[in-house]
Amino acid sequence: MAKKSSSGPRGGSKRGQHKPATPAAKARRSFTLANLHPPVGSRKKKVRVGRGMGSKLGKTSGSGDKGQKSRRGYSRRRGFEGGQMPLHRRMPKRGFHNPFGVSYSVVNLEELNVFPAGETVTPELLRAHGFVRRASDPIKVLGDGELTSKLAIHAHAFSASAKEKITKAGGTFEVVA
Repeated sequence: MAKKSSSGPRGGSKRGQHKPATPAAKARRSFTLANLHPPVGSRKKKVRVGRGMGSKLGKTSGSGDKGQKSRRGYSRRRGFEGGQMPLHRRMPKRGFHNPFGVSYSVVNLEELNVFPAGETVTPELLRAHGFVRRASDPIKVLGDGELTSKLAIHAHAFSASAKEKITKAGGTFEVVA
């Protein structure tokens, strides 16, 4: 039996068949309004379900037979586990979350020594110098470290030790609303 000869990696091309264009041949072609087309693979036909058995998704439209999930309008609620007790209800609850609690961005007194004596330190100035990360948080001054310069400090809250150390250094503090 004679062996078929093949020319090329995919086998022999028959006489008269069209050869696919090479990428170099495509690149040489100039684009005009007459031959514009979208890139290959960018346009995909929408799958039309329930349009007969020839469409692969006829009759049950890919939803299977019977059951809750095959019916119209079915949508499973978030966290639903088929009637089993959902995970968020199986987990034990711990602690308490205060809905009215305020979380402050804290600044210690020793950090404020970078400002020159006599300057008024405001929340805007602290945010501008990068002492506070979040702009929305109120600022609380804590009494960690020693204050060496006389400053007028404006903040939303002060600890008792911070108030004492500011007055001891000759400065003033003011609570901003």
